[in-house]
Amino acid sequence: MSAHLLTRRLRPVDLYLLDGVLAVVVGAALCAYAALEAPLHGGVREPVWASVLTGLVIGLPVAVRRRWPVTVAVVVSLAAAVALVSGLIPNFAAAAPALAIGLALYTLAVATPVRRSLVCAVGCLVALSVALALTGGDLWSRTGAVVYGAVMIGPAWVLGWSVRERRAHAARQSGHLVRQAATEERLRVARELHDVVAHTMSLIVVKAAVANHVADEHPGEAREALRVIEATGRTALTDIRRVLGALREGTAYGPAPGLDELPGLADQAAIGGVDVHVDVRRDVPDVGVVPESVGLAAYRIVQEAVTNVVKHAAPAACRATVTVTPAEVCVEVTDDGRRPVRTGAEGHGLTGMRERVALHGGEFSAGPRADGGFTVTARLPYQAVA
Repeated sequence: MSAHLLTRRLRPVDLYLLDGVLAVVVGAALCAYAALEAPLHGGVREPVWASVLTGLVIGLPVAVRRRWPVTVAVVVSLAAAVALVSGLIPNFAAAAPALAIGLALYTLAVATPVRRSLVCAVGCLVALSVALALTGGDLWSRTGAVVYGAVMIGPAWVLGWSVRERRAHAARQSGHLVRQAATEERLRVARELHDVVAHTMSLIVVKAAVANHVADEHPGEAREALRVIEATGRTALTDIRRVLGALREGTAYGPAPGLDELPGLADQAAIGGVDVHVDVRRDVPDVGVVPESVGLAAYRIVQEAVTNVVKHAAPAACRATVTVTPAEVCVEVTDDGRRPVRTGAEGHGLTGMRERVALHGGEFSAGPRADGGFTVTARLPYQAVA
């Protein structure tokens, strides 16, 4: 129970209670006790009620230092200076009011912009230093009074400033992480939508062209093409709902596709005039479960590579080999199609595949084969799930 109280984050009400206790300790105890001390070289002692009132005036504002940091710092500093100059608090007991000023300046530095808090801190230091210099006598010189005041209250402001800077840095770092996570999520969704839309729309366009071509002479083939378009469209809608549903907490539309769904790509590619042979190999029979993200990445890479064959090289023969080992998944997709010569940067499909592989710290390459066709290879390292 006590360990929980020491480690849990303090609530605002807890902080105000703590400040109230500090105000009583600093004001009623330390500052009032300092005011009760007799002057070093004799002199008239003030009544007890005046000493207690002096301690309360200096210490009690500490209780509201978080609500009005500037006002509290000014009030405490001026009250301490007046108490020292008037002799209500002897100069040798100046450490007590300096503690109250230090608490006020710490909160001032934490809660107030640096320039404003620094100006206020310098003003408080001047007030305390003047009071010490006027009453120092043989205890210290004017320079010593300034040094004494700076030593008593300066570290409190520096500590508060460092806490403020650390919190600001943490806030900036947190904001950067949030923006980075949002960017990565946006790219992930963009890759998923691109892969789904590009693949299905390519097949839909091919079958729509077939249906349009044979509609008059072979209506049966046209209706078959329309059924394929309908089935492909429904599959695409399901995939899109799954991608978008992942953005909403508590919404799910089935598991993401993985290695077990790879053979289905061959049937879909056949619609577009590409003969695809998918071969999934497991080098070791008892290979652990491949992480879902790695299985999805391998599926999308094969899907995008086959889609590119449908769009740019059909009719063609394509072979997709996926090798699963205990440490990595290797993907190789080759085709014998003839692609038109393209210039400029690579398309979104290759960029998306490259990004998927990079997220898993793997290797990716894509390019034409020496004997014709195109090859896409990817290596996705992982740690098997038990």
